Amino acid sequence: MRWLVVGASGMLGQDVVAMLRGRGESVRTADRSGPGVTDSLDITDAQACLAVMADVDVVVNCAAYTAVDEAESHEALAFTVNAVGAGNLARAAHRVGARIVHISTDYVFGGAATTPYPEDGALAPRSAYGRTKGAGEWAVRAECPDHLVVRTAWLYGAGGACFPKTIARVATERGGLDVIDDQVGQPTWTSDLADLIGRLVAAKAPSGIYHGTSSGQVSWNGFARAIVAVVGLDPQIVRPTTTAAFVRPASRPAYSVLGHDALEAIGITPIGDWSERWAVASGAVLGAR
Repeated sequence: MRWLVVGASGMLGQDVVAMLRGRGESVRTADRSGPGVTDSLDITDAQACLAVMADVDVVVNCAAYTAVDEAESHEALAFTVNAVGAGNLARAAHRVGARIVHISTDYVFGGAATTPYPEDGALAPRSAYGRTKGAGEWAVRAECPDHLVVRTAWLYGAGGACFPKTIARVATERGGLDVIDDQVGQPTWTSDLADLIGRLVAAKAPSGIYHGTSSGQVSWNGFARAIVAVVGLDPQIVRPTTTAAFVRPASRPAYSVLGHDALEAIGITPIGDWSERWAVASGAVLGAR
């Protein structure tokens, strides 16, 4: 099978490429720039998207405008990347008969739920980033019938800046820190998400929306305590605080827990519990700090 990974220089893209090469797949990589990128690509250019699709069976779109706060004042730019760019890739994939795997986000939901969001739950984004990613989902589904939209959340990995690296550094430097305790979600290792993408495609999963997050749930504060414990510090140095104490331009979902019914319905095992996966991932992730 011939794969094209778009956004290959990003944290998730790096792990998707590593997973595919580890399985002996034929992989091309595309991004604006970056080490090892085989094709320079601006996904907002529809013709460039079509030109890069030669001899491709599966396209994985990891490219996105992910600056959540900046998107509040640059929504048009975020829309161009997250919606128009995603649509360009999906249309090009359909033209050449390829399947597209598109990565989306928990931010498409409102964050006011108390039980895990189902895959077919109503979208109610509260931020520019969420609105543009929701529009991207629509564009992919409209432009390429052979699609897998995979929503994820709270990603961390060895190949980029992420919450665990920041927490470990700040805790070590300051000896204590305040972390929000009223936002709940599912910390998800990029390597686990890459593996899930590979399993979905190998299983020839039906087109549709799937949730690619770890199982279980925890607050940012609880996750931070697990992080400092790994680096040999007392979890008690992580003090609880509230979202209201950290005013930011973009609204953050208070509840970002996603359900996995669609995976289970087709016999695909969801990613394991976040704490178990963090225990496995921590060495690789913090070792790259």
